[in-house]
Amino acid sequence: MADAGKKLSSMDASFLYLETPEMPMHVGSMAIFRLPEGHAGSFFEEFKAMIASRLHLAPILKARLEKTPLDIDHPSWVEDDQFDIDRHIFRGTLPAPHDRATLERIVGWMHAKLLNRARPLWEFYVFEGMKDNEVGLYSKMHHACIDGGAGAALTNMIYDVTPVPREVEKPAARAKAGPEPRDIAAGLIDSYRQLWLNPFDSAAAKGIELPRSGKSDLGSILFDNAMFQIESAVKFAGALPTMLKSVADVVGKVADPKSRDSLTSMVSPSTVLNKAISSERSFAGVSVSLSAAKALAKQAGGKLNDVVLALSSGVVRRYLKERGELPAKSMTAAVPISLREEGNTEANNQVFGMICAIASDIADPKARLEAIIAQSTKSKEMSHPLRALMPQVSNVSMLGAPIVVQILALLYSRSSLSDVLPPAANITVSNVPGPRQTLYAAGAELLHIFPVSIATHGLALNITVQSYRDQLDFGFIAGANIIPHVQVLADMLPQEFAELQAAFAPPGNLQSAAS
Repeated sequence: MADAGKKLSSMDASFLYLETPEMPMHVGSMAIFRLPEGHAGSFFEEFKAMIASRLHLAPILKARLEKTPLDIDHPSWVEDDQFDIDRHIFRGTLPAPHDRATLERIVGWMHAKLLNRARPLWEFYVFEGMKDNEVGLYSKMHHACIDGGAGAALTNMIYDVTPVPREVEKPAARAKAGPEPRDIAAGLIDSYRQLWLNPFDSAAAKGIELPRSGKSDLGSILFDNAMFQIESAVKFAGALPTMLKSVADVVGKVADPKSRDSLTSMVSPSTVLNKAISSERSFAGVSVSLSAAKALAKQAGGKLNDVVLALSSGVVRRYLKERGELPAKSMTAAVPISLREEGNTEANNQVFGMICAIASDIADPKARLEAIIAQSTKSKEMSHPLRALMPQVSNVSMLGAPIVVQILALLYSRSSLSDVLPPAANITVSNVPGPRQTLYAAGAELLHIFPVSIATHGLALNITVQSYRDQLDFGFIAGANIIPHVQVLADMLPQEFAELQAAFAPPGNLQSAAS
């Protein structure tokens, strides 16, 4: 995980600037645990004590934002010297009938509330007393801290793989607060010397790191930004050959007549889902078999993500068709793609996305999945050249930009421009790989971890999937003014999955697939 005291990247900071009261930019989960038989203690207190003992494993959990004067530059993460875990882990109470449906309604309501930026940007709520000896845990963390890949890593760091909590090493001694002026000067001279000795070494250019003061006064900010701009220019020059090749590949694909159909398929029709949202949320979760979904993907000649897209397309198609609002043209999905390398657990965002047609205009489930497989392959081919550009584009920084972006975001939110502008996509669908082994927290078995993601203006419905053990946990989150009861869509998913399985089952196995 990243250490505190680090300036946010442009991508991470953008989630702060785009946030408005109607559009909170935090992500989370609704986890369901089962207490061991005969449990007599307080799960809430045991869980809080466990998290408190492991905070040093994830320094971002004790980091708060430190803004720059006049918001002229991105804020930094600094350790909160007034950190109090009782401001972050709370005991929740479920009204009767104390079931998951009640918890889902409360999670939807709580997910619409902004996090307090004066504190570290995360909160946990523990709901005890549920049916069947279950405990609910609603967690939320600002997207400026973390993406789906880092979230899965955080899950593995905090939870245990046995009912008996593992021993965790105590935190190491704290490092000094920041570099001394002479260290900054020495670092600057050394970086300049290395660049002068190897002016045409692209590897050296990409790896250059000029010193920073790390302080928040105006003079230090101006100095640090100057170092950043020089550093970015050198890295840009070092990456220029790769970037030019990527641009040439993109231009070549756009100019290719064979690609025009792919580009046309990415144009999204206007739907009721692509309107401005209110400050209320509707949430629901549902699970299907991971192994069955993988088997279905193999039968269809596609990937697991294609099955996730097909299931999402199927339920949205059903929902809109029942209301007479299904567009004649295929809808599209915005699909995040992780840039995170294997083993990377830094608490930041390393992601970009693609637009994929989801064949919602096709009634037959089998033909729909086959069309999605073909379309997702084309979308990946179209978006692949952009991967090399993202590290450069995602960290562009200009003094004064933060306050300007925040004003524009508020203007966009208040003007309801999303009601009249053509949608970039119709829904958001994200698939996050998770742990296959059983996890535990304070001795309780983790049964499910339903993602609770972000709904935005113009993209009122977000379907995020987390794999865990042998299941796919779907989390549906929507602007409540657009879909008041998103549980309706979640209830459609098992039937949609059964029909998709039946469509690909051998003739003699139709009965077993349907069951």
